[in-house]
Amino acid sequence: MTTLRQRRGGRPAEAAEEQPSEEKNVKPDGKIQSDHAGGKLWNILSLTVGGIVAVCLGLLTSVYVATLHENDLWFSNIKEVEREISFRTECGLYYSYYKQMVQAASIQQGLHGLVYDNKTESVRTINILERMNVYQEVFLSILYRILPIQQYLEPVYFYIYTLFGLQAVYVIALYVTSWLLSGTWLSGLLAAFWYITNRIDTTRVEFTIPLRENWALPFFAVQIAAITYLLRTHLQPAHERLTLLAVFIATLLFSLTWQFNQFMMLIQALVLFILDCFDMLPTAKVTRLYIIQVSGLLLVCVLQFFNSMILGSLLISFNASVLIARTIQKNLKKGGLLNRLGKLFLHVLFVSCLTLLVNKLIKKILNLESDEHIFKFLKAKFGFGATRDFDANLYLCEEAFGLLPLNTFSRLSDTLLFYVYIFVLFPMTVAAAIVAFRNLRYSIGSTKVGKFVEKMEDWTIALKPGAAYNLIHTVLFGCLALSTMRMKYLWTSHMCVFASFGLCSTEVWGLILKCVRLYTSQRTCVIRYSLPIITLLYISYKFWPGIMDELSELREFYDPDTVELMNWIKSNTPNTAVFAGSMQLLAGVKLCTGRILTNHPHYEDKNLRERTKQIYQIYAKRSPEDVYKILRSFGTDYVILEDSICYERRHSRGCRLRDLLDIANGHIMDGLGENEPDLKPSLYPRFCEEIKKNLPSYTVHFTRVFQNKTFHVYKLAKHK
Repeated sequence: MTTLRQRRGGRPAEAAEEQPSEEKNVKPDGKIQSDHAGGKLWNILSLTVGGIVAVCLGLLTSVYVATLHENDLWFSNIKEVEREISFRTECGLYYSYYKQMVQAASIQQGLHGLVYDNKTESVRTINILERMNVYQEVFLSILYRILPIQQYLEPVYFYIYTLFGLQAVYVIALYVTSWLLSGTWLSGLLAAFWYITNRIDTTRVEFTIPLRENWALPFFAVQIAAITYLLRTHLQPAHERLTLLAVFIATLLFSLTWQFNQFMMLIQALVLFILDCFDMLPTAKVTRLYIIQVSGLLLVCVLQFFNSMILGSLLISFNASVLIARTIQKNLKKGGLLNRLGKLFLHVLFVSCLTLLVNKLIKKILNLESDEHIFKFLKAKFGFGATRDFDANLYLCEEAFGLLPLNTFSRLSDTLLFYVYIFVLFPMTVAAAIVAFRNLRYSIGSTKVGKFVEKMEDWTIALKPGAAYNLIHTVLFGCLALSTMRMKYLWTSHMCVFASFGLCSTEVWGLILKCVRLYTSQRTCVIRYSLPIITLLYISYKFWPGIMDELSELREFYDPDTVELMNWIKSNTPNTAVFAGSMQLLAGVKLCTGRILTNHPHYEDKNLRERTKQIYQIYAKRSPEDVYKILRSFGTDYVILEDSICYERRHSRGCRLRDLLDIANGHIMDGLGENEPDLKPSLYPRFCEEIKKNLPSYTVHFTRVFQNKTFHVYKLAKHK
């Protein structure tokens, strides 16, 4: 077990254009005294100062998380094997490919080793570039090899500093999005402050550095900023084309760096679909965004050697269905309220059915089953029947895939973020509902614009296209975060943007003040600047001492048992040895020793999931002969047993790994408690416990060759 111990020894400039213009001084003869030069100078000054603040905050965030990482592990002082062990589970697997590329004799040989890999899964040759999202490791390794920095910077530091540098991009993108929405860079400053002070809930980059989301989320934030700018009205054609290019590049990089990209962009496509149905976004821009999503994903599919999971994604099926439905149902946005509601219902039904049909057809043609475990998990999670499926239960029992804990909201409330977020969300949602109703009642081009429309004009100010997009975006990703804790980082970072925008927005405050009949432009201006400044002062006063204490706390990486295991493997086993064990540990074995694995944590492949379930029989109630045959079928030479799994106490009964295996095998679980009626006692004791007794039925197949407080390594006999 690893422990930590105390150490020994878009363009913001144009946002001003959307603010209420100030009155011009008029001469008696009717000529306007021009203050154009002064206004332009002020805009340039504001843009310059705001830009400098954004870059400084981004860099400070990078330094902050890098310092926390160093202070937590004493990374600069620990041995290379300890540094590598600190990259836990799938993080270690991804980093191993960067290490492999850096250490290859040439770039060509390194790429060949990835395309024809026979070390990640024993007795199989797989294409790593097709199976996993590791192009970032490939690019970074090539960059490290060609830059003249090898003498000054170790490969591991080049890698982690790049990830910490991406945090600067992330914070700047959040800052710019908030600035674009509110029209003042003070909003961006507040968003960045909230992101930093809520670090526990907005990022985990300092302790899961190579995780795919840490690569992808900065590009996702850039894409949202670009979309927010794209949705501004009266955008010049040249600016629109450049913004579309920025959206495409950000979408491509986001899709290329994270295997769950298709699910995140599906939610984004649903945001666009909802807003388009209610006429809250320009249809032409929505269509371009649909096309950008599909083209970006298809380009990633090509780069990943036509990965079938991408082709069978719901996103491609959904976007294609929406475009087809639009072609068939041409008069969706004409008619009265009831007529529009009927057409809208049929449109949603048609798109849904067509999406499922197209997706099923694609999967049938491609014989695609790579993502079936996700849908089994979702079906069981939302109560559509219990399951004994091992893979689905493996996800259901992990805390990261459970509901968002309530203590998350108390932490977010400490910084006032959650309170402000709810305060902004309510009037924005009300305004959105009213605008949607008005748009349905009065179709495009209608001449019926009476008193109702005139009254609604005041409400539409608070819901420009960019604000409408970010509103539905935060609502849908909020629902995702509430249902699945691991996805909270997509929501909480955007929560910082949305809350800071609302607190600094003339539209939001104008709407609220008009409702209570207290609106004046001067009062709105005072509130939108004074409240953010007060909030910033409060956050600084309350959290600055804690941040300083956090930066001064020094710890040290300490995991002697795993270090001993890795050193033993490197010293006492051949380079071609095949190891079986838990997928989390084996990722570290590959990174630290380069030995061949039977299974690993990248779970998006049906054959690998079946293989992992078979390997995990070492923790089930199976006979030594059965376990031996299973392990030898995958070419296993050594098997590593972990006491932390065999005698697991972290999960409750029914969610321990041994319980999941017992249920899948039809066996009664250990310990006191209920069992399903059709489960039966096993004929054999639990393998991982019984093998330690050195009984003849076990020693004929397995010989213990290494042991410490945590791990037991057994060598398999090679019977003829």
